[in-house]
Amino acid sequence: MAKRLIPSLNRILVEKIIPPSKTNSGILLPEKAPQLNSGKVVAVGPGARDRDGKTIPVSFKEGDTVLLPEYGGTQVKLGDKEFHLYRDEDILGTLHD
Repeated sequence: MAKRLIPSLNRILVEKIIPPSKTNSGILLPEKAPQLNSGKVVAVGPGARDRDGKTIPVSFKEGDTVLLPEYGGTQVKLGDKEFHLYRDEDILGTLHD
């Protein structure tokens, strides 16, 4: 049975994007090449609540490609895949092509 995790409050479930180690033509890329720490948003929580009990929606949506902080997040393993949970305010931004 496949499990699905729905984050609570203002948390975001992200699958990190692992950059390729070689090009399509088979050229090996150096490990020290500059790479962005990015990920794909898999699921988002409903949002945090303010003092009046109103929900503050999460800034990101499923499918967004986001820039992640170098450190932080909580590692979660579901089946054979690894994900990371971040708070909405820990995500640095959205990446666009």
